Amino acid sequence: MRRKSAMTQLGNGLFEGNQHADALTVQEAELAMLRRLGDSDSCDILIVQTNLSNTYSQTKRLEQAVQMDRDIYHGRLKLNGVEHKRTIIAASNYASSLVDLQRFEEAKSLLRKMMPVARRVCGEYYDTTLKMKWNYAEMLYKDEGATLDDLHKAVTTLEDAAPGARRVLGAAHPLTQSLEDELQVARAALRAREETPPSSA
Repeated sequence: MRRKSAMTQLGNGLFEGNQHADALTVQEAELAMLRRLGDSDSCDILIVQTNLSNTYSQTKRLEQAVQMDRDIYHGRLKLNGVEHKRTIIAASNYASSLVDLQRFEEAKSLLRKMMPVARRVCGEYYDTTLKMKWNYAEMLYKDEGATLDDLHKAVTTLEDAAPGARRVLGAAHPLTQSLEDELQVARAALRAREETPPSSA
């Protein structure tokens, strides 16, 4: 297991203390140092990039977060292979960042590739698999070009995920609660579409 460097510990401490601007400075400096040392393909740099992506997300620097998540995903593919849990987690984080930026086609392509891998490697109701289902459903019903079939698919995806999460993780788990909340939103979006009269040609 990697021993955390002093810079990593400092950055993590600042992040946990909600001092995100200071954490960002430390994390960016650590990443630059590792790159200068030629450590571009190591596990160390992927861990620092993950910390940095989390801080970018907290500070609403979403474009930088998605670029970092893309690099982490491709780095994990190269280092660990497609069927490694760390690669699956990296794919889930990347998909979540894409959904946050409403880059739905890219998210759809990634999730369609990686969700079957997550099911096979981690199980149907592993937390990362559930997060992928959540992102997939959210992408479907939030897309302005979503069809009625897309909205139905979003609801059925969450109708499977939410009870599964409740059964495996428990009713009080934050992911269970988030999935159940998302299901209500998706159902409301579906009802609104079904109740909207078709536009005249």
